[in-house]
Amino acid sequence: MRLDNTDIIIAPFITEKSTDLKDRERCLCFKVHRDANKIMIKKAVEELFKTEVKEVRVMNFNGKEKRFGRYSGKRPSWKKAYIKLKKDVKMIEYFEVV
Repeated sequence: MRLDNTDIIIAPFITEKSTDLKDRERCLCFKVHRDANKIMIKKAVEELFKTEVKEVRVMNFNGKEKRFGRYSGKRPSWKKAYIKLKKDVKMIEYFEVV
């Protein structure tokens, strides 16, 4: 399966922990495609945001089993990536202040 750069990076993952890492360690957090590997994620971030990546860490999360009364279902599995930027490059901003 061929993944495009816009298919690999799904969305920024914004939590208290991720914003703290962004401020302290120049580390960004993204929700990424399940089939993407570290090399594909690094290439996609560099091309989409015009920046240089130092390191990529990836975590896989299995979907949880959920029950609705007597019916059971499962949430989808997903993948999260922590991207550390090089020191001399400009930081990526998720939102523009108007």
